[in-house]
Amino acid sequence: MDTATRTGVLILATAAVIAGMYWFRDILAPFALAVFLWLVIDGVAEEIELRLHIVPRWLALSIALGVVGFSVAMIGAVLASTASDIASNGSAYGARLDQLLRDAYALVGNKDAPTIGQLLERINPGAFLADLAQSLRGLASNALFVAIYVAFLFSAQSNFPKKLDALFPDPDARARAAAISASMRHAMGTYLWVQTFTGAITAVGCYITMKLVGLDQALFWAFVIFLLGYVPTIGPLIGTLFPVLFALVQFPNYWQPAIIFAGVGFWQFSIGNFMVPRMQGDSMNLSTLVVILTLSLWGAIWGLPGMFLSAPLTVMLMIILAQFKSTRPVAVLLSQDGHPEKGLETHPTTWYVKPSRFLLTLL
Repeated sequence: MDTATRTGVLILATAAVIAGMYWFRDILAPFALAVFLWLVIDGVAEEIELRLHIVPRWLALSIALGVVGFSVAMIGAVLASTASDIASNGSAYGARLDQLLRDAYALVGNKDAPTIGQLLERINPGAFLADLAQSLRGLASNALFVAIYVAFLFSAQSNFPKKLDALFPDPDARARAAAISASMRHAMGTYLWVQTFTGAITAVGCYITMKLVGLDQALFWAFVIFLLGYVPTIGPLIGTLFPVLFALVQFPNYWQPAIIFAGVGFWQFSIGNFMVPRMQGDSMNLSTLVVILTLSLWGAIWGLPGMFLSAPLTVMLMIILAQFKSTRPVAVLLSQDGHPEKGLETHPTTWYVKPSRFLLTLL
């Protein structure tokens, strides 16, 4: 097969794979989320076993599941409390929105500003609420599937080594496959740990800033900032914008939103540009342009789950493409430094960068 034919086949195969991922996104996206949640829970359990040698595997796994379950329950409670508080203060927020609309229209020389109620009537609130209810039902359904997938992943985990031996009878090929698998797991685990650790620090700093200024629902917005930290590049920007917009609605003056913008922006910028690169090191090894492009691509294929998982999914794809002569040039283009297999042979035994190791690198 000549080069032109091979290139054409590769392009057609790539298009078919992308189309398949899009058509089956309702199945594949929850499964991908389940895999990453499984990695988080399993990693926490392994760390508990390493720290406390007397703790058996089942107890460490139970503790990890409890920590994750408690975190999810706490997020749900904050969301419910926030919705209740916003509903109770709806009239005050509505009056402030009317004032903001009048100010915005006055800036362009128009004094006939509509009220927020009139705008809601124009956008058909019934249809909007119906779409919102459908989205919530879809979210609940996906959450159920994710939980089921995680349970089956844990039940099948003990058979993974046997399957690896059966798939690769040759010892050298089996060792290479194990190294590739460990490298991908290390990259994903490092990304998840770094984003979780730095996201938590960012959220705490932003919460203190917003609370000192007096922003309502500061804990809710801290959770929003934490979750958006998993979305590369645009996540921190959106996480900064949301509380500022809410501050414009809450406060009658503009200096409070300005302080919140400066404070939240400081935490996002300083941690995102100094702490995150030091902790991730070469584990991601993705070009900045690739991160932005793949964010759009995975978002178009799988929606919001794809945006959350775009970086680790692209790292996995880069490592796999680097194993084949015909696709290795693509992996080189995806990488930051032209070495897509960096760390493949020397991956660490633990699944993430420990905080103590990170602190030592700062000294």
